[in-house]
Amino acid sequence: MAHTFQQEYMEMPPITRAYTTACVLTTIAVQLDIISPLQIYFNPDAIFTKYQVWRLVTNFMYFGPIGFNFLFNMIFAYRYCRMLEEGSFRNKTADFFFMILFGCTLMIILGFFVNIVFLGSAFTIMLVYLWSRRNPYVRMNFFGLMTFHAPYLPWVLLGFSVLLGNSVIVDLMGIAVGHIYYFLEDVFPKQHGGFKLLKTPWILTYLLEGPPEDPNYNPLPEDRPGGFNWGEPQRPEQQDDGN
Repeated sequence: MAHTFQQEYMEMPPITRAYTTACVLTTIAVQLDIISPLQIYFNPDAIFTKYQVWRLVTNFMYFGPIGFNFLFNMIFAYRYCRMLEEGSFRNKTADFFFMILFGCTLMIILGFFVNIVFLGSAFTIMLVYLWSRRNPYVRMNFFGLMTFHAPYLPWVLLGFSVLLGNSVIVDLMGIAVGHIYYFLEDVFPKQHGGFKLLKTPWILTYLLEGPPEDPNYNPLPEDRPGGFNWGEPQRPEQQDDGN
């Protein structure tokens, strides 16, 4: 079983593996009292006056103490992060990271106006929303209670959050940010007069995917020993008939 878990873990795409690992390690560190939630939550005053810039990242990595809410969010974060990274962002690691960077930046900006201390749930809903819009014909089954098409999933999750007593502002923020990215990336460029507004910075592409291959690159032929054209058909020499 341990081997299966290790194999499954290593088969996860890189960004999904990095994010879910960070979430689990952060939660364990809090459970063991190594760190406190007070040290990692989104606090603009601490960020700008005490320069605790790590809060811009760590507030996306904690879903609360280990329990149903933590497991629920982790399952959805892992599932839809992986399906996006292996689906519409397959072989586009830099584009996927830029999407996450864009979405998290918008959430942080909104966080200045809304009293939300952890944005991980909003980030999860953003992933769910984007996947659902890019897979509109997939039929979903929510805990065996109802069946619907994928675009309704974010709203079903929002209703589920209401039943659990959670704030709907978090889910609405994730849906709004997911829709903004979806509109700018998938809708607006295809409209009459539309154009691509979001472009992944070249530095991200270089760091995450390496330098692009030169299509005009033509490697020199290898030196062939003895001066012979090895592997190529030889022209027969003319025989000297003495004439």
